[in-house]
Amino acid sequence: MSGLQCLAADNIWFDKQRFDDAERRFYEGVNGPATPQQQQDKDANAILQDIAKSRQNIQQSLNGVKSALQQAKGRQHKRQHRNSSLHASVDHELVSRMKSLELENQTLHKVVEDMRAALLKLETRVAVLEKTPTPVAVPCAKATPVKAAPAKVENGDDEEEDDDDIDLFGSDEDNEAAERLKQERLAAYAAKKAKKPALIAKSSILLDVKPWDDETDMGKLEEHVRSVQMDGLLWGASKLVPVGYGIKKLQINCVVEDDKVGTDILEEEITKFEDFVQSVDVAAFNKI
Repeated sequence: MSGLQCLAADNIWFDKQRFDDAERRFYEGVNGPATPQQQQDKDANAILQDIAKSRQNIQQSLNGVKSALQQAKGRQHKRQHRNSSLHASVDHELVSRMKSLELENQTLHKVVEDMRAALLKLETRVAVLEKTPTPVAVPCAKATPVKAAPAKVENGDDEEEDDDDIDLFGSDEDNEAAERLKQERLAAYAAKKAKKPALIAKSSILLDVKPWDDETDMGKLEEHVRSVQMDGLLWGASKLVPVGYGIKKLQINCVVEDDKVGTDILEEEITKFEDFVQSVDVAAFNKI
């Protein structure tokens, strides 16, 4: 593409001067031809307008510079204020630290003075103790001798009588009496022990009695279970515990004497009711 084609493609107003001349001739035809004085006035007005525009631009530039200067002054003032406040805080902190150090120094001086006074007192006391003579030890009082108890004097006749009383071999009658007394005491102890009641061992058993299905009458099942009676058996509280699918089991407590009733006997007697009882399990077993 050539340069003319590029210029033709751009939107440039090449005929502006021709249009300006046509516009000037139109206004001259309407208002009459312009005199040289009017032309000069027009040119002067154009110059004045340019001057006014220049002044306005200069004024705007000066206003912008003034605002920039004012902003710079404001920033500088803020910085100075911050610096002054920072310096004031640092000075305040230094002053507080100095005061605390002075107080600590005063307390340390006081402690040192107290220690010096205590040391002087100790030195004076040591000097006084060194000058005073040591007291003579007081002798201990003599221990009074313990008088020995007088020995008992026995006559020869008494010794002979004691020798006569001692029987080295003993008689048969004394042995028989001692044996008889021993047998009597053993018999009395055995009788007393026989009268004492023996301790009966008991246990608390919790049984789980399960029915065949959910149609089993649990009331009758419990009646059949409680109908089992034997020596050493005592039935207690019972309750129905749900198992699942609408089936409930009978949980019943009983107290038994260990020597008379066992769990095997209970299970055997309860499972005899085959129409109601499916199985019997021991849920808990505790000694009483």
